[in-house]
Amino acid sequence: MWSPKTNSDGSRSQFYINMTLVEPGDVVYSFCDTYIKAVGVVTSKAVSSSKPTEFGSSGATWSDDGWYVETDFIELDSPIKPSQYMDLLKPTLPEKYSPLQENGNGNQVYLCNVPETMTLVLNKLLGRQVEDVVEEIQVPEEEEQDQEEQHLFQRRDIAETEKKQLIKARRGQGLFRSRVGILEKCCRVTGVNKKAHLRASHIKPWSKSTDSEKLDGNNGLMLSPHVDHLFDKGYISFTNDGGLLLSSKLDRNIMNLWKIQPDINVGKFNPNQSDYLEYHRDNIFKK
Repeated sequence: MWSPKTNSDGSRSQFYINMTLVEPGDVVYSFCDTYIKAVGVVTSKAVSSSKPTEFGSSGATWSDDGWYVETDFIELDSPIKPSQYMDLLKPTLPEKYSPLQENGNGNQVYLCNVPETMTLVLNKLLGRQVEDVVEEIQVPEEEEQDQEEQHLFQRRDIAETEKKQLIKARRGQGLFRSRVGILEKCCRVTGVNKKAHLRASHIKPWSKSTDSEKLDGNNGLMLSPHVDHLFDKGYISFTNDGGLLLSSKLDRNIMNLWKIQPDINVGKFNPNQSDYLEYHRDNIFKK
């Protein structure tokens, strides 16, 4: 999530101040076109950041100086329309800074605090969907930086927010993980689709990638941990058409114990993924 720090006239807005009040683990309901269509989990505190290029011409009058809060969103299988449930929601609306009007239409605001009473009603209306999102999205723990990451943080040619994203990408987290998840809905080998049990793995290693490649969703696969180990160490790779390649260095008994079918086809990769896979086959795969 990104917002400016102030209104276009320089005045303060509670809806932008709220960006600085969220904590990792907080749940965010995404209201769009009169529906709650997605639920997200905050994964890091707010940091100062310029307006993302993805915004394009949106918010042309906004200041470029804003707040960035890393949040992973998952679209809901069964969105709800709050206006259809106002008999339940109306009593829970806050007197000030409400996200909804009494008729169920959304207020033209950015980020609102949702009272606990309103949260209970929304979660009941959404069923297990909110619990499933919270279970699936992992809030990363802070880790100590090694020498390579410390060197990256000393760079002066990129913004602080990009540095953090590049480091999170190395750990399979942040923007990189989100972008990979858009393209890859499950582990292609095991079929596991609960992302809490998958790793976002670079195809072309992080250490060999440019800054843009480090964050490119095409340069990643969502893999079960044991498959990630085999792929990362070069014991397996894939053809562009999805064929599984086995290294001569791989003990075939491992495949039997992990119940991986050697003749499996995991599905065709897109052209950008195929370019990265070519690097993996030529430089990482132990033929």
